[in-house]
Amino acid sequence: MKITKDYSLLPHNTFGMDVKASLFIEYDSVEELKQILRDYPLEGDRWLHIGAGSNLLFTGDYPGIVLHSCIRGFEVVAEDAEAVIVRVGAGEVWDDFVAYAVSNEWYGAENLSLIPGEVGASAVQNIGAYGVEAKDLIVEVETIEVATGKERVFRNEECGYAYRESVFKLSLKRRHIVTKVSYRLRKTPSYHLDYGNVRAELEKSGCALTLSNVREGIIKIREAKLPDPKVQGNAGSFFMNPIIPYAQFEALSARYPQMPHYEVDAQRVKIPAAWMIDQCGWKGKQMGRAGVHHKQALVLVNLGGATGKEVIRLSEEIQKSVSDKFGVSISPEVNFI
Repeated sequence: MKITKDYSLLPHNTFGMDVKASLFIEYDSVEELKQILRDYPLEGDRWLHIGAGSNLLFTGDYPGIVLHSCIRGFEVVAEDAEAVIVRVGAGEVWDDFVAYAVSNEWYGAENLSLIPGEVGASAVQNIGAYGVEAKDLIVEVETIEVATGKERVFRNEECGYAYRESVFKLSLKRRHIVTKVSYRLRKTPSYHLDYGNVRAELEKSGCALTLSNVREGIIKIREAKLPDPKVQGNAGSFFMNPIIPYAQFEALSARYPQMPHYEVDAQRVKIPAAWMIDQCGWKGKQMGRAGVHHKQALVLVNLGGATGKEVIRLSEEIQKSVSDKFGVSISPEVNFI
């Protein structure tokens, strides 16, 4: 267990905010987490559990306790002719898990390649990309209840998964800490290639349709449009793609026939926030030391020394522009701390 006062959170947030936590505690087992809960009662909103900090925007020093999991490991807990269930420590890097799955020829996680963050966050955020979400793979989520220190396992259907949502972000927010997540992966070929430009990227490369080539194609797409947070601070996609009623979509498509969209169901349509932000002229623009990435309008970047408040001010101006032009509200995917 690692306990440090006035700890710099610079290595733990991809936006590159140089802020401190009053107390930082890192643990590498369920037993250590239970001990922490006994020794440091976590009450109110003066504590925070983080992963890799890829979905956080700090607006200043954190005047409380910050926890971080180093629970590692991959364990096959069930297997048959069609699928395998892998139990993964919450502190594992998400893309390491994807690489592990692909190396074993297990299908399902490859479209989520190179998403930053850790395994525990995948179950909380319901991360997703290119037509696949974590909820499509998750079997169960193991947690510790903060108030009691007791272990509880949530089955997939108990997690309340929706687009970038879960009970861990809503009704059970701050009440449970994820320790391990189990995923079901297929052993027979099954691909999702028709979302975005995945199929086009594979055809352009001329590579055979294999699991490893799909992963490499996804990585190339992400690297081509998303800045490396080690080079330029960012949290990946800053805004969620809005889901609007079909009637509203029809009215907008009459004005903007080139507007890309994805049908959610018979009543709702998802519109790419990046397209609307680009149409508002924000791509490559900056306000002070915060800006919009020149290749991907959905990504806000730290141009050097930006504060969290500067990034928030930029995001609010973008939201206003999109609302004024399209009558659509876009919400941050990033959590403001």
